[in-house]
Amino acid sequence: MALITGSSKGIGKAIAEEMARHGAKVVISSRKADVCQQVADGINAEHPGRAVVIPAHVGHKEQLQSLVDQTREQLGAIDILVCNAAVNPYYGPMADLPDEAFSKVLSINIQANHWLAQMVLPEMVERRDGAIIVVSSVGGLRGSDSLGAYCISKAADVQLVRNLAVEYGPHNIRVNAISPGLVRTDFARALWENPDILQARTAGDPMRRIGEPREIAGAAVYLASGAGSFTTGQNIVVDGGSTIC
Repeated sequence: MALITGSSKGIGKAIAEEMARHGAKVVISSRKADVCQQVADGINAEHPGRAVVIPAHVGHKEQLQSLVDQTREQLGAIDILVCNAAVNPYYGPMADLPDEAFSKVLSINIQANHWLAQMVLPEMVERRDGAIIVVSSVGGLRGSDSLGAYCISKAADVQLVRNLAVEYGPHNIRVNAISPGLVRTDFARALWENPDILQARTAGDPMRRIGEPREIAGAAVYLASGAGSFTTGQNIVVDGGSTIC
């Protein structure tokens, strides 16, 4: 069973759909219950009974605990946790970054992942089995003159994964990150909606194109499955080769 945050759209939705196709029961979660329900309905139409909706705001610890508690009540043990929810409320230089925006990025993109991990790890330790996946970004691998706070948070997510992998590896728990490049999601719409901006952004990439959400989901399925049973503490970059140039 997989609990996936930020799964009402984009990469999180694709991960939920792909995991359901591979036999997992999935929890669809984001702030908006109606949008989550649409995703769950689509999954259940193809795979009856594999998706349930449990809305939550990941910035509120009590809502995360309720999300975990309700997941256990409805579906049982949490085998897989995918921390995908993230925000980026500010675009521009660090010198003009408002404190409130910086705090929000750190809270949603890092602290919420830490909270969720600590909520599900005890049962994974007891079973000596489990997989945690954090969706990071190639932004965490390089500097930026306009997405500084977001990139800082994504670099921290990769280190969070390494730390948890070291701590919980002896309990047979795997913790990994996925760092997508530019993917066709609402989150990155400003970078791909304009054809000229998209062409300029991808011109130097080996594959010369934007990624699709489902192309990220496959990496999550690998990390959550038996195929990834000896993979932990890693950051799998899925970016069409953009970071090698």
